[in-house]
Amino acid sequence: MPYIRVTVSGPALSPARRSALAEGLTALAVSALGKSAARTTVQVDPVPAGHYFVAGRPVTGATGAHVEVSITAGTNSADEKARFITETYALLRETLGVLPPVAGVALYELHPESYGYNGVTQLDHYRRVAHAAPDGTLVDSN
Repeated sequence: MPYIRVTVSGPALSPARRSALAEGLTALAVSALGKSAARTTVQVDPVPAGHYFVAGRPVTGATGAHVEVSITAGTNSADEKARFITETYALLRETLGVLPPVAGVALYELHPESYGYNGVTQLDHYRRVAHAAPDGTLVDSN
C-alpha cells in the first residue's frame, strides 16, 4: 500500500507529464517493490521554480524533483528498494528532462501497527489476509 508523493519544481506540469509520473511510479511500485497497483496512491505536487533550492540557491536550468514513498516496514529487500530508487531516478529524467545535481528518492518504512488505510492498520490487514479462504471470505481461526 505505498503512498508516493513527488514534488516537482518549475513551470506548471502538463497533465500528460503528471499522468506519466503517476503511471510510471505506480508501475515501479508493482515491478520493483511487488506492490498492488490498486492500492498504490501517487500525489504530484508542483511547486514554483523559485520555491525549490539546492545548496541554498534556487534551481535554475533544471527541474527539481523529490520522491517520497511510504511503505510497510519489512516488506521489501535492500535490492528491491535499490532497484526502485534507481528506476525512479531514470523515470524522472525521462519525464522531466534535466535534473539538478540532487534529485532525491526516499523510502519511508512504517511499522504495520502505525500505517494503514480505510481505518485498518496494515497489521490488521495482514491478519485478515492470513485468515481468508481462497475465495476471500474470512475463516474462523478457532
